[in-house]
Amino acid sequence: FCWPGGAALTRYVLDHPDVVRGKRVLDFAAGCGVTAIAAAMNGAMATAADIDLVAAQVIPRNATLNNVNVAVVTLDVTEGADDGWDVVLAGDVCYERPMAGQVFGWLRRNAAAGATVLMADPGRDYLPKEGLERVAQYTVPTTMDLEKDPSRSTTVYRVLP
Repeated sequence: FCWPGGAALTRYVLDHPDVVRGKRVLDFAAGCGVTAIAAAMNGAMATAADIDLVAAQVIPRNATLNNVNVAVVTLDVTEGADDGWDVVLAGDVCYERPMAGQVFGWLRRNAAAGATVLMADPGRDYLPKEGLERVAQYTVPTTMDLEKDPSRSTTVYRVLP
C-alpha cells in the first residue's frame, strides 16, 4: 500500500519532473518504492531507502514492473555521512515522535547541504510547526486499514535548512 504522504509526493514528482530529472534522488522511508519509481520514470538516478526488509524485497519488483531501475538501501541513512543527494524525498515520516524528531533534523541538514528536500504529510501529530514551506496540496486515496477516511488531504512541503 501507499501511505498518503507517499502518494502525494509521487503525484508531485510526476507533475514536476524537472525537480528530479538527471539528479541523484533518495526516496527516504520508501515503503513500496512508488516515489523512487516516479523519480526514475522522470530520468532520475533513484535510490529507495527503507530499513524494512520486506520493503527491500518489494521495491525492486515494483521497479521492474514499471520498467525502471531503482537502487535499494536498507541501512539507516540518517546515521551515516551525507551522501550528496541532489533531491531527498520523504513521505509520511511524522507519525511517531522519535522518528519525526530524528528524521526532520536529518532532512534539514540535507537541505543545508544544498539538496532539494521535499516532505509530504497529511497532518500527522508530529509534523514540525516550522522549517517547512508549502509547495502543493493533493487529496489522495487511502486504505481504510490505515486511515479513517477513503481519502486524505496531504501537503507537500519544501524543507528549509
